[in-house]
Amino acid sequence: MHLHKYEKIWLIFGIGSLIVFLVVLGYGAFWQGTHPQSHGVTIDPNNIESNEAFKPENLGLTKVSDDKYIVNIAASAFFYDFGKDEEGKTVNHIRIPKGSTVLFQVATKDVVHGFHVAGTNVNMMVEPGYVSSLETVMDKPGTYTVVCNEYCGLGHHLMYATVEVYE
Repeated sequence: MHLHKYEKIWLIFGIGSLIVFLVVLGYGAFWQGTHPQSHGVTIDPNNIESNEAFKPENLGLTKVSDDKYIVNIAASAFFYDFGKDEEGKTVNHIRIPKGSTVLFQVATKDVVHGFHVAGTNVNMMVEPGYVSSLETVMDKPGTYTVVCNEYCGLGHHLMYATVEVYE
């Protein structure tokens, strides 16, 4: 079989690129110990209330220390549940002081949802059976919209909430 000079060059370039890619991947995985996340917190998707963080009285914003907060959220069909206010009404708005470290923990009982606080680095996929969590520092004051960025059904466009960062 006869290969043209340019075909040989491109074959060598392609195979060489593949080898370099596999060496870099192998170096990162085996010598540096880089591995995919394997410590995911599991939860019963049919009964997320059995987890202490997602009991109705523990949903919403909880102050842990001076500048540390935990926000527990239950995502369900077209709604983010941040708990209830003093009057017993369901809340989908929270206020956080500027400069606070916030741990967002989100679980769902029905389908895959997204959890994205627009304008920040908070962006998670929320899957039934798992607790999605992400810690961030809320540095910039303003009102941020929380949107579901994974299509979850006909009312997907109605699934939003707000996070207000105040001075």
